[in-house]
Amino acid sequence: AGIQAFSAGTADFAGSDSALKPEEQPQADAKCVGGKAIHLPMVIGPVAVAYNVSGVDNLQLKPATLAKIFAGKVTKWDDPAIKADNPGATLPSTTIQTVHRSDESGTTDNFTNFLSKTAEADWTFGKAKAWKAPGGTGSKGSDGVASSVKGADGSIGYMEWSFAENAGLKMAKIGNGNGEFAELTAENAGKTIAGAKIEGQGDDLKLSIDYNTKEAGAYPIVLATYEIVCSKGLAADKLPLVKGLLSYAASTEGQASLTELGYAPLPESVRTKVEAAVQNIS
Repeated sequence: AGIQAFSAGTADFAGSDSALKPEEQPQADAKCVGGKAIHLPMVIGPVAVAYNVSGVDNLQLKPATLAKIFAGKVTKWDDPAIKADNPGATLPSTTIQTVHRSDESGTTDNFTNFLSKTAEADWTFGKAKAWKAPGGTGSKGSDGVASSVKGADGSIGYMEWSFAENAGLKMAKIGNGNGEFAELTAENAGKTIAGAKIEGQGDDLKLSIDYNTKEAGAYPIVLATYEIVCSKGLAADKLPLVKGLLSYAASTEGQASLTELGYAPLPESVRTKVEAAVQNIS
């Protein structure tokens, strides 16, 4: 919706958990007289894998196991694949109930991208904003997924971190490329973004996230929320307002408020680039 509003000229800037697609870029650029539509990563949105399984407190899942669960190939909590990731844990024979988003979403786009990049053999449904795998329960919004998981023993779902925290749900540790099971913390999510490559040119800071990161302790299921804005061509009366807000959001002070909101601050190496790009908006 943000991208559509920006391209239609009804929004001066947009927030999106997915970057503009190559075919969307020209229409967005057309709104920027003398400039281009650029992507500024502004917050890190870790994606939590939250679960509700009686008697299970410290669930650990490798990406391949996670893919098998959400693809419907692993259907019981005491499946050998889950046991292998959780040696010593007592796992019930309860049937697994997966919960996914019923609406199109950047969270689904990023979660399925993670599965397709880290568990190719087990995840054959590609990456998309709409959920494509069979089975499971669809719920609207991260809040809907969280309440569905909270309400059913044996369930597991993916959602933005803040919603898992607010619902008091347990979150799985996820296997990373370094062979560790990483806990979801702001610091661990930031480690994955710090290792991301910048794909864009100049002030366009579109990121390519390495979900197989070998960074020690990195929590690998993360997304960047982008502010999409014109590098040049904002109306003179809007320019100071947009620039003022984005400058604050990219500042150390603005970033410091994110953790208590369930998001993770940008690593300093990325934050300074975003701050400089905001200063160049004209």
